[in-house]
Amino acid sequence: MRSTSTPWTEAGGSFLVGSIAPAPATAAERALENVRLLAERSRRDPAWDGAPGGTRNLQSLGIVGAGMMGIAIAAAHLKYRLPVVLADSNADALSTVRQRLIAELAADMPAGDATRLVDWLVRSGSDDAALASCDLLVEAIAENPTAKQNLLARLEGLLDRDTLWASNTSTIPIARLASRLNAAGRFCGLHFCHPVRSRPLVEIVRGPQTSPQTIATLVAHVRSLDRLPLVVADGPGFVVNRLLLAYLGEALDLLLEGATVEAIEQAAIDFGMAMGPLQMIDEIGLDVVLSAGWLLAESLGDRVVASPLLPSMVKAGRLGCKSGEGFFVYPTGASGQPQPGVAPKNISPALARLVTEWARPPLVHNRRSIRARLLLPMLLEATRILEEGRVRDAGDIDLAMLFGLGFPHSTGGLLWWADTLGAEQIVKRLESLGAGRHQPTPLLRAMAQSGQAFYPGGDATGSRA
Repeated sequence: MRSTSTPWTEAGGSFLVGSIAPAPATAAERALENVRLLAERSRRDPAWDGAPGGTRNLQSLGIVGAGMMGIAIAAAHLKYRLPVVLADSNADALSTVRQRLIAELAADMPAGDATRLVDWLVRSGSDDAALASCDLLVEAIAENPTAKQNLLARLEGLLDRDTLWASNTSTIPIARLASRLNAAGRFCGLHFCHPVRSRPLVEIVRGPQTSPQTIATLVAHVRSLDRLPLVVADGPGFVVNRLLLAYLGEALDLLLEGATVEAIEQAAIDFGMAMGPLQMIDEIGLDVVLSAGWLLAESLGDRVVASPLLPSMVKAGRLGCKSGEGFFVYPTGASGQPQPGVAPKNISPALARLVTEWARPPLVHNRRSIRARLLLPMLLEATRILEEGRVRDAGDIDLAMLFGLGFPHSTGGLLWWADTLGAEQIVKRLESLGAGRHQPTPLLRAMAQSGQAFYPGGDATGSRA
């Protein structure tokens, strides 16, 4: 069984000794203290500081792909006065780079300052050659394995031998993307979480050939952007999206079992999530979620919910916020275009017909059963990630959940919250959900038998869910 020791007792955690005075007294205070400790470990953990050859100071960034993520990643660097080169073969995307960057930056600074930063530090165009002089190159095109492999193979010949490069892929294993590369030691995953402006976590994914110096340099780089690095082993969906897809898939399944949109969304919001899972699918884009689900299903099989509802909605052009309608209808601006970040008005009137088309015999659901279905599959997948050794400990899982997925800080994290239930109770609840993808893992069963917790010294005892 893998270690489930507390985050501050792992390698590099001793710097926190003496930083807590007085000790938190209540369950709520202990949960919030765990959040603080996890963030502090990510910011200061020296475990990644001792790479052979030291780390490099990355002073310029190239991004291939001027879509939503490319713009957001560029803005995250521009705030720290780092020059950015944005390349894209799509002329329409390039024509709006300046205004989209200014709009992204203006959320955090005066519009005049945003404009000056963009005009001073940004170059954009369709010519790959402009990328050659950058210290770090990030690929941020659509989540298509073949397209990404072809792009990376094309760019490799342009790069300086010291250039580090990375993919912002959210689901595709780095080994697959690096399979045709000669400089795979300088290549890794660098996954900025959506929405980048409000999610400080960055997953740094070690491929089979990624060098320790590459990882250490990118950890230091992410910290220089005032973001929280999480180093994870390669694998499908890494941590953030592997857990997210479990959550979103259960919401889709609940709809076909007779649970209402309102009940599903309210169960998540009552737990402390900023929005419900169906609105989250709309925010990400139904086509993006569908593509990610297909990619993960290649490795995870039937643990990924294959809902027929999603492809039906995508085929009908209901892609979520960006098309103006998904599970909800979104207001449009004066131009008639959807307005990103604006709350939905109503549930889509077309949804009921689509749900009826694919509905199964209804099950009786209430607030408690819906919450169990949304949260426990994520917890189950987290134990598989621990069993596979893709992260160091429970603290890494919770860092991903809190700062990459927006899990409520009041819970202390997914696995901290799980300790308030206890492994024995979790196993019983999972078994009540039936056979198949909800069956407890060996790690969970062993913990239930031994009484072990994810945070053995954490005293994570609070109100029971």
